[in-house]
Amino acid sequence: MPKLSFPIGPQHPALKEPENLRFTVDGELVVDADIRIGYVHRSIERSCSERNYVQDLYLCERVCGICSNAHTLAYSMAIEKLADVEVPERAQYIRMMMHEFERIHSHMLWLGVAAHEIGFETLFMYAWRDREIIQDILEMVSGNRGHYAMTTLGGVRYDITDEMAGKIREGLATLRQRAEHYADIATTEATFLKRTVGVGVVSGDRCQQLGACGPVVRASGKDYDVRAYFPYLKYDNVEWEVRTSELCDVLGRTIVRVQEVIDACDISIQCLDLMPEGGEIQAKFPRKVPEGEVTSRVEAQRGELIYYVRSDGSDVPERVKIRTPTLANLPASIEMVIGGQIADIPIAFASIDPCFSCTDRMVVLDDISTGDRRTMSWAELVKLGKRK
Repeated sequence: MPKLSFPIGPQHPALKEPENLRFTVDGELVVDADIRIGYVHRSIERSCSERNYVQDLYLCERVCGICSNAHTLAYSMAIEKLADVEVPERAQYIRMMMHEFERIHSHMLWLGVAAHEIGFETLFMYAWRDREIIQDILEMVSGNRGHYAMTTLGGVRYDITDEMAGKIREGLATLRQRAEHYADIATTEATFLKRTVGVGVVSGDRCQQLGACGPVVRASGKDYDVRAYFPYLKYDNVEWEVRTSELCDVLGRTIVRVQEVIDACDISIQCLDLMPEGGEIQAKFPRKVPEGEVTSRVEAQRGELIYYVRSDGSDVPERVKIRTPTLANLPASIEMVIGGQIADIPIAFASIDPCFSCTDRMVVLDDISTGDRRTMSWAELVKLGKRK
Protein backbone atom coordinates (compact mmCIF):
# COMPACT_ATOMS: atom_id res chain seq x y z
CA MET A 1 0.00 0.00 0.00
CA PRO A 2 1.49 3.40 -0.98
CA LYS A 3 2.05 6.05 1.65
CA LEU A 4 -0.63 8.72 1.77
CA SER A 5 -0.47 12.33 2.94
CA PHE A 6 -3.52 14.11 4.31
CA PRO A 7 -4.14 17.47 6.03
CA ILE A 8 -6.06 18.37 9.16
CA GLY A 9 -7.01 22.03 9.05
CA PRO A 10 -6.51 24.89 8.87
CA GLN A 11 -10.33 24.86 9.01
CA HIS A 12 -11.49 21.64 10.61
CA PRO A 13 -14.39 20.76 12.95
CA ALA A 14 -12.05 18.91 15.33
CA LEU A 15 -9.79 21.94 15.86
CA LYS A 16 -10.85 24.95 17.91
CA GLU A 17 -8.22 27.13 16.26
CA PRO A 18 -7.09 27.34 12.61
CA GLU A 19 -3.88 25.34 12.21
CA ASN A 20 -2.56 23.19 9.38
CA LEU A 21 -1.39 19.74 10.42
CA ARG A 22 -0.19 17.38 7.67
CA PHE A 23 0.42 13.69 8.23
CA THR A 24 1.99 11.00 6.07
CA VAL A 25 0.64 7.54 6.83
CA ASP A 26 1.42 3.99 5.87
CA GLY A 27 -1.87 2.22 6.46
CA GLU A 28 -2.83 3.20 10.01
CA LEU A 29 0.74 4.13 10.99
CA VAL A 30 1.90 7.76 11.04
CA VAL A 31 5.35 7.92 9.41
CA ASP A 32 5.79 11.71 9.16
CA ALA A 33 4.15 14.89 10.39
CA ASP A 34 4.35 18.61 9.78
CA ILE A 35 2.82 21.69 11.39
CA ARG A 36 2.34 25.03 9.71
CA ILE A 37 1.38 27.83 12.07
CA GLY A 38 0.54 31.43 11.29
CA TYR A 39 -3.20 31.52 10.59
CA VAL A 40 -4.14 33.92 13.39
CA HIS A 41 -2.65 37.38 12.91
CA ARG A 42 -3.38 39.72 15.83
CA SER A 43 -0.09 41.67 15.92
CA ILE A 44 -0.07 41.92 19.72
CA GLU A 45 3.71 42.32 19.97
CA ARG A 46 3.68 45.12 17.39
CA SER A 47 0.68 46.76 19.02
CA CYS A 48 2.52 46.88 22.36
CA SER A 49 5.00 49.31 20.79
CA GLU A 50 2.16 51.71 19.98
CA ARG A 51 0.57 51.84 23.45
CA ASN A 52 1.80 52.88 26.88
CA TYR A 53 2.80 50.47 29.61
CA VAL A 54 -0.59 50.45 31.33
CA GLN A 55 -2.50 49.89 28.10
CA ASP A 56 -0.15 47.03 27.21
CA LEU A 57 -1.12 45.32 30.44
CA TYR A 58 -4.64 44.80 29.07
CA LEU A 59 -3.28 43.85 25.67
CA CYS A 60 -0.95 41.16 27.01
CA GLU A 61 -3.77 39.77 29.12
CA ARG A 62 -5.60 38.95 25.89
CA VAL A 63 -2.79 36.94 24.37
CA CYS A 64 -4.50 33.85 25.83
CA GLY A 65 -7.78 33.36 27.64
CA ILE A 66 -6.63 30.48 29.84
CA CYS A 67 -3.16 31.94 30.60
CA SER A 68 -4.25 35.58 30.89
CA ASN A 69 -2.95 35.98 34.45
CA ALA A 70 0.39 34.33 33.60
CA HIS A 71 0.90 36.83 30.77
CA THR A 72 0.11 39.88 32.89
CA LEU A 73 2.35 38.53 35.66
CA ALA A 74 5.33 37.98 33.35
CA TYR A 75 4.79 41.35 31.69
CA SER A 76 4.45 43.20 35.02
CA MET A 77 7.54 41.54 36.45
CA ALA A 78 9.56 42.69 33.43
CA ILE A 79 8.36 46.31 33.67
CA GLU A 80 8.89 46.35 37.45
CA LYS A 81 12.50 45.25 36.92
CA LEU A 82 13.05 48.10 34.48
CA ALA A 83 11.42 50.64 36.79
CA ASP A 84 13.12 49.18 39.91
CA VAL A 85 9.77 49.00 41.73
CA GLU A 86 9.35 46.54 44.61
CA VAL A 87 5.95 44.88 44.90
CA PRO A 88 4.50 44.80 48.46
CA GLU A 89 4.82 41.42 50.18
CA ARG A 90 1.08 40.89 50.58
CA ALA A 91 0.57 41.60 46.89
CA GLN A 92 3.22 39.02 46.00
CA TYR A 93 1.36 36.33 47.92
CA ILE A 94 -1.92 37.31 46.26
CA ARG A 95 -0.20 37.14 42.87
CA MET A 96 1.01 33.64 43.75
CA MET A 97 -2.49 32.56 44.69
CA MET A 98 -3.91 33.87 41.41
CA HIS A 99 -1.07 32.15 39.57
CA GLU A 100 -1.94 28.80 41.17
CA PHE A 101 -5.71 29.34 40.83
CA GLU A 102 -5.23 29.73 37.11
CA ARG A 103 -3.05 26.59 37.03
CA ILE A 104 -5.88 24.63 38.65
CA HIS A 105 -8.37 26.10 36.20
CA SER A 106 -6.19 25.26 33.19
CA HIS A 107 -5.29 21.71 34.24
CA MET A 108 -8.90 20.84 35.10
CA LEU A 109 -9.99 22.18 31.72
CA TRP A 110 -7.28 20.13 30.00
CA LEU A 111 -8.28 16.96 31.87
CA GLY A 112 -11.84 17.33 30.60
CA VAL A 113 -10.67 17.98 27.04
CA ALA A 114 -8.31 14.99 27.16
CA ALA A 115 -11.13 12.76 28.37
CA HIS A 116 -13.34 14.05 25.57
CA GLU A 117 -10.63 13.28 22.97
CA ILE A 118 -10.60 9.60 23.97
CA GLY A 119 -14.37 9.30 24.38
CA PHE A 120 -14.41 9.22 28.20
CA GLU A 121 -17.39 11.59 28.44
CA THR A 122 -18.12 10.88 32.12
CA LEU A 123 -14.68 12.08 33.17
CA PHE A 124 -15.09 15.09 30.88
CA MET A 125 -18.33 16.14 32.59
CA TYR A 126 -17.04 15.53 36.12
CA ALA A 127 -13.77 17.41 35.54
CA TRP A 128 -15.58 20.42 34.10
CA ARG A 129 -18.13 20.33 36.90
CA ASP A 130 -15.35 20.52 39.49
CA ARG A 131 -13.63 23.22 37.45
CA GLU A 132 -16.57 25.47 38.32
CA ILE A 133 -15.31 25.56 41.92
CA ILE A 134 -12.09 27.35 41.01
CA GLN A 135 -13.88 29.59 38.53
CA ASP A 136 -16.28 30.65 41.28
CA ILE A 137 -13.27 31.47 43.47
CA LEU A 138 -11.67 33.51 40.68
CA GLU A 139 -14.91 35.39 40.14
CA MET A 140 -15.24 36.08 43.86
CA VAL A 141 -11.70 37.45 44.11
CA SER A 142 -11.41 39.39 40.85
CA GLY A 143 -14.97 39.81 39.59
CA ASN A 144 -14.25 37.79 36.44
CA ARG A 145 -14.25 34.11 35.50
CA GLY A 146 -11.76 34.78 32.71
CA HIS A 147 -9.35 37.65 32.00
CA TYR A 148 -9.22 38.41 35.71
CA ALA A 149 -7.36 41.74 35.43
CA MET A 150 -6.00 41.10 38.93
CA THR A 151 -2.32 41.89 38.31
CA THR A 152 -1.32 45.48 37.75
CA LEU A 153 1.99 47.33 37.58
CA GLY A 154 3.34 47.45 41.12
CA GLY A 155 0.97 44.95 42.71
CA VAL A 156 -2.61 43.72 42.49
CA ARG A 157 -5.94 45.47 42.10
CA TYR A 158 -7.94 43.77 44.84
CA ASP A 159 -7.23 42.43 48.32
CA ILE A 160 -8.31 39.11 49.85
CA THR A 161 -10.76 39.59 52.72
CA ASP A 162 -11.14 37.20 55.66
CA GLU A 163 -14.52 36.10 54.30
CA MET A 164 -12.94 35.33 50.92
CA ALA A 165 -10.12 33.42 52.61
CA GLY A 166 -12.60 31.12 54.35
CA LYS A 167 -14.41 30.33 51.10
CA ILE A 168 -11.11 29.80 49.30
CA ARG A 169 -9.99 27.24 51.91
CA GLU A 170 -13.30 25.41 51.63
CA GLY A 171 -13.25 25.32 47.84
CA LEU A 172 -9.61 24.21 47.61
CA ALA A 173 -10.22 21.39 50.11
CA THR A 174 -12.94 20.02 47.82
CA LEU A 175 -10.80 20.45 44.71
CA ARG A 176 -7.85 18.71 46.32
CA GLN A 177 -10.01 15.74 47.21
CA ARG A 178 -11.40 15.55 43.69
CA ALA A 179 -7.91 15.80 42.18
CA GLU A 180 -6.78 12.83 44.24
CA HIS A 181 -9.78 10.91 42.87
CA TYR A 182 -8.80 11.80 39.31
CA ALA A 183 -5.22 10.68 39.98
CA ASP A 184 -6.66 7.32 41.01
CA ILE A 185 -8.80 7.13 37.86
CA ALA A 186 -5.85 7.97 35.61
CA THR A 187 -3.79 5.09 37.00
CA THR A 188 -6.50 2.41 37.37
CA GLU A 189 -9.30 2.94 34.84
CA ALA A 190 -8.78 0.38 32.06
CA THR A 191 -10.38 2.50 29.33
CA PHE A 192 -8.21 5.49 30.13
CA LEU A 193 -5.04 3.41 30.35
CA LYS A 194 -5.61 1.72 26.99
CA ARG A 195 -5.81 5.12 25.26
CA THR A 196 -2.86 6.78 27.03
CA VAL A 197 -0.19 4.20 27.91
CA GLY A 198 2.56 4.17 25.29
CA VAL A 199 0.83 6.90 23.27
CA GLY A 200 2.68 10.06 22.26
CA VAL A 201 6.04 8.85 23.57
CA VAL A 202 9.02 11.22 23.58
CA SER A 203 12.07 10.80 25.80
CA GLY A 204 13.34 13.35 28.29
CA ASP A 205 16.62 13.81 26.44
CA ARG A 206 14.77 14.41 23.18
CA CYS A 207 12.47 16.89 24.93
CA GLN A 208 15.50 18.84 26.09
CA GLN A 209 17.05 18.78 22.62
CA LEU A 210 13.83 20.15 21.14
CA GLY A 211 13.37 22.79 23.86
CA ALA A 212 10.15 21.38 25.33
CA CYS A 213 8.93 22.75 28.64
CA GLY A 214 6.22 22.48 31.28
CA PRO A 215 4.34 19.24 31.97
CA VAL A 216 5.62 17.86 28.65
CA VAL A 217 9.28 17.79 29.73
CA ARG A 218 8.45 16.95 33.35
CA ALA A 219 6.38 13.94 32.24
CA SER A 220 9.51 12.69 30.47
CA GLY A 221 11.56 12.61 33.65
CA LYS A 222 13.13 16.07 33.63
CA ASP A 223 12.42 18.25 36.67
CA TYR A 224 12.66 21.65 34.96
CA ASP A 225 10.22 24.14 36.50
CA VAL A 226 10.82 27.90 36.52
CA ARG A 227 9.31 28.16 40.01
CA ALA A 228 12.10 25.93 41.33
CA TYR A 229 15.05 26.83 39.05
CA PHE A 230 14.45 30.60 39.00
CA PRO A 231 12.20 31.32 42.02
CA TYR A 232 10.01 34.41 41.72
CA LEU A 233 7.32 35.94 43.93
CA LYS A 234 7.44 33.88 47.16
CA TYR A 235 7.92 30.37 45.80
CA ASP A 236 11.09 29.89 47.83
CA ASN A 237 9.03 30.49 51.01
CA VAL A 238 6.52 27.66 50.51
CA GLU A 239 6.90 23.89 50.57
CA TRP A 240 6.22 22.08 47.31
CA GLU A 241 7.93 19.70 44.90
CA VAL A 242 8.42 19.53 41.16
CA ARG A 243 6.20 16.75 39.86
CA THR A 244 7.74 14.42 37.30
CA SER A 245 7.00 11.10 35.63
CA GLU A 246 9.24 8.60 33.86
CA LEU A 247 6.44 7.34 31.59
CA CYS A 248 7.18 9.79 28.73
CA ASP A 249 3.66 9.34 27.30
CA VAL A 250 0.16 10.81 27.51
CA LEU A 251 -0.51 9.04 30.81
CA GLY A 252 2.60 10.62 32.31
CA ARG A 253 1.47 14.08 31.23
CA THR A 254 -1.94 13.43 32.74
CA ILE A 255 -0.47 12.32 36.06
CA VAL A 256 1.87 15.33 36.25
CA ARG A 257 -0.97 17.78 35.63
CA VAL A 258 -3.30 16.19 38.18
CA GLN A 259 -0.52 16.16 40.78
CA GLU A 260 0.14 19.83 40.03
CA VAL A 261 -3.51 20.58 40.79
CA ILE A 262 -3.00 19.03 44.23
CA ASP A 263 0.20 21.04 44.74
CA ALA A 264 -1.49 24.25 43.57
CA CYS A 265 -4.16 23.79 46.25
CA ASP A 266 -1.47 23.30 48.91
CA ILE A 267 0.58 26.29 47.72
CA SER A 268 -2.50 28.54 47.77
CA ILE A 269 -3.34 27.52 51.34
CA GLN A 270 0.25 28.28 52.40
CA CYS A 271 -0.08 31.71 50.78
CA LEU A 272 -3.13 32.41 52.94
CA ASP A 273 -1.21 31.29 56.04
CA LEU A 274 1.99 33.22 55.28
CA MET A 275 0.80 36.53 53.83
CA PRO A 276 1.12 39.47 56.23
CA GLU A 277 -2.10 40.93 57.58
CA GLY A 278 -2.96 44.35 56.23
CA GLY A 279 -0.48 46.53 54.40
CA GLU A 280 -0.33 47.91 50.88
CA ILE A 281 -1.19 45.77 47.87
CA GLN A 282 0.13 48.17 45.21
CA ALA A 283 3.28 50.30 44.95
CA LYS A 284 3.44 53.64 43.19
CA PHE A 285 4.54 53.27 39.61
CA PRO A 286 6.14 55.92 37.35
CA ARG A 287 4.52 56.91 34.07
CA LYS A 288 7.84 56.63 32.20
CA VAL A 289 10.17 53.66 32.52
CA PRO A 290 13.98 54.10 32.51
CA GLU A 291 15.89 53.09 29.41
CA GLY A 292 17.06 49.48 29.32
CA GLU A 293 16.09 45.93 28.44
CA VAL A 294 15.05 42.99 30.57
CA THR A 295 13.58 39.50 30.43
CA SER A 296 11.23 37.82 32.87
CA ARG A 297 9.97 34.26 33.03
CA VAL A 298 7.19 32.48 34.85
CA GLU A 299 5.99 28.88 34.93
CA ALA A 300 2.67 29.19 33.14
CA GLN A 301 0.31 26.24 33.04
CA ARG A 302 1.72 24.95 29.76
CA GLY A 303 5.35 25.66 30.66
CA GLU A 304 7.96 28.40 30.66
CA LEU A 305 6.59 31.77 29.51
CA ILE A 306 9.23 34.39 28.65
CA TYR A 307 8.80 38.13 28.15
CA TYR A 308 11.47 40.42 26.73
CA VAL A 309 10.92 44.17 27.05
CA ARG A 310 13.13 47.02 25.81
CA SER A 311 12.55 50.59 26.93
CA ASP A 312 13.83 53.83 25.36
CA GLY A 313 12.94 55.89 28.43
CA SER A 314 9.47 56.97 27.31
CA ASP A 315 6.04 55.82 28.47
CA VAL A 316 5.78 53.41 25.50
CA PRO A 317 7.92 50.25 25.24
CA GLU A 318 10.26 50.11 22.27
CA ARG A 319 9.87 46.33 21.96
CA VAL A 320 7.86 43.57 23.64
CA LYS A 321 8.70 39.99 22.67
CA ILE A 322 6.73 36.98 23.94
CA ARG A 323 7.92 33.35 23.88
CA THR A 324 4.97 31.12 24.72
CA PRO A 325 5.18 27.51 25.98
CA THR A 326 3.21 26.01 23.09
CA LEU A 327 5.72 27.39 20.60
CA ALA A 328 8.46 25.57 22.53
CA ASN A 329 6.47 22.33 22.67
CA LEU A 330 5.49 22.10 18.99
CA PRO A 331 8.69 20.32 17.81
CA ALA A 332 8.16 17.64 20.49
CA SER A 333 4.52 17.24 19.45
CA ILE A 334 5.65 16.23 15.95
CA GLU A 335 7.72 13.39 17.38
CA MET A 336 4.84 12.30 19.61
CA VAL A 337 2.60 11.39 16.68
CA ILE A 338 5.25 9.84 14.40
CA GLY A 339 5.25 6.08 14.83
CA GLY A 340 1.79 6.07 16.36
CA GLN A 341 -1.66 5.22 15.04
CA ILE A 342 -3.95 7.65 13.22
CA ALA A 343 -6.55 7.21 15.96
CA ASP A 344 -4.04 8.45 18.55
CA ILE A 345 -3.28 11.74 16.78
CA PRO A 346 -5.95 13.80 18.65
CA ILE A 347 -4.94 12.78 22.18
CA ALA A 348 -1.19 12.76 21.44
CA PHE A 349 -1.30 16.26 20.02
CA ALA A 350 -3.68 17.45 22.75
CA SER A 351 -1.28 16.17 25.41
CA ILE A 352 0.92 19.27 25.03
CA ASP A 353 -2.21 21.37 25.77
CA PRO A 354 -1.70 23.46 22.62
CA CYS A 355 -2.81 27.09 22.49
CA PHE A 356 -2.42 28.64 19.07
CA SER A 357 -3.99 31.98 19.93
CA CYS A 358 -0.86 32.77 21.98
CA THR A 359 1.54 30.93 19.70
CA ASP A 360 0.63 31.76 16.14
CA ARG A 361 3.48 33.31 14.22
CA MET A 362 5.51 32.46 11.18
CA VAL A 363 9.22 32.09 10.53
CA VAL A 364 10.56 34.24 7.69
CA LEU A 365 13.98 33.46 6.23
CA ASP A 366 15.89 36.02 4.17
CA ASP A 367 18.52 34.68 1.77
CA ILE A 368 21.17 37.44 1.76
CA SER A 369 22.90 36.11 -1.34
CA THR A 370 19.78 36.08 -3.54
CA GLY A 371 17.52 38.51 -1.74
CA ASP A 372 14.76 35.89 -1.68
CA ARG A 373 12.34 35.68 1.23
CA ARG A 374 10.19 32.72 2.15
CA THR A 375 8.13 31.53 5.07
CA MET A 376 8.71 28.20 6.77
CA SER A 377 6.61 25.96 8.93
CA TRP A 378 7.89 25.15 12.41
CA ALA A 379 8.55 21.54 11.41
CA GLU A 380 10.57 22.66 8.39
CA LEU A 381 12.67 24.86 10.65
CA VAL A 382 13.33 21.93 13.01
CA LYS A 383 14.36 19.74 10.09
CA LEU A 384 16.64 22.50 8.79
CA GLY A 385 18.30 22.62 12.21
CA LYS A 386 18.84 18.85 12.15
CA ARG A 387 20.61 19.05 8.77
CA LYS A 388 22.93 21.75 10.06
